Amino acid sequence: MNFGEALPTFVITLREGVEAALVVGIVLACLKKSGQSYLSPWVFGGVGVGLIASALIGVLFGWTIQILSASNQPFAPIMESVLEATFGVIAIAMLSWMLIWMTKQARFMKAEVEGAVSAALTQNSHAGWGVFSLVFIAVLREGFETVLFVVAKFQQGIIPALGALAGILSATGLGVLLFKWGVKINIRLFFKYMGILLLFIVAGLVVSTLGLFDSAVNILSQANRESAGLCFYYERFTKIHSCILGPLVWNNSKLLPEDKFPGLLLSALFGYTDKLYVVQALAYFVFLITVGGIYFQSLAGRVFFPFKKTQVTK
Repeated sequence: MNFGEALPTFVITLREGVEAALVVGIVLACLKKSGQSYLSPWVFGGVGVGLIASALIGVLFGWTIQILSASNQPFAPIMESVLEATFGVIAIAMLSWMLIWMTKQARFMKAEVEGAVSAALTQNSHAGWGVFSLVFIAVLREGFETVLFVVAKFQQGIIPALGALAGILSATGLGVLLFKWGVKINIRLFFKYMGILLLFIVAGLVVSTLGLFDSAVNILSQANRESAGLCFYYERFTKIHSCILGPLVWNNSKLLPEDKFPGLLLSALFGYTDKLYVVQALAYFVFLITVGGIYFQSLAGRVFFPFKKTQVTK
């Protein structure tokens, strides 16, 4: 059992969970400050229902993969690879958006949450539901992004789910330290370094997702003659080749195999592969340069695409 597979989901769930814990802590602090602490059960209800809903979404996605894969036995491996790759693409898009957008919005989080709580409290008879909805949506949003990542690594079994559970528990512990016991933690630095780690994790997901698409095309091209043309790249005089990823960049299967430590850990955490192809390498660096560049700009508080104002002279 490789517990290294739990590390990526642990990191993502910890970061997302701390973000949700901050929202919950701010809401509880607002209720206490305004003398409305009797609404606290609505806050914890929103947290519980949000976690349950996220878990149900994960189970639903898992069942969808199993049902569609088993519905047509000859093409089951193709369908499974395509579905996992599709979830990988969605996870990459959502995690990248979260990484950039939430970094930009983090400085306004406290004011926005306090404003939302104040608006909910003005609805006297529905104040509880307003607070519940605010917390529920915050927890579900973070949980949904984590679920997508777990499903994208579905082929690794239950271990990623255990990592997600450990991340939730750790985030809960940090939330208690922050708001219950008043422990001082530099949240800005926490999100900064967790964001950098997450950037490399998602870049690794780009590599593995492309590998899944290549695997699906390879299986389909061998299934019948009509589909043989899909595998448009074929390198002669070698047993190791890809269908759509181009020539081999490196082959470290003997030096640093991905199925043995430490390659196993690097593969689980950063998407390391002992056989890397040109398209994967290019996609990896393009992702780091584009998304990473925007992320570091957002950390510095800069505008992503600045335009200089031109003065009109009369």
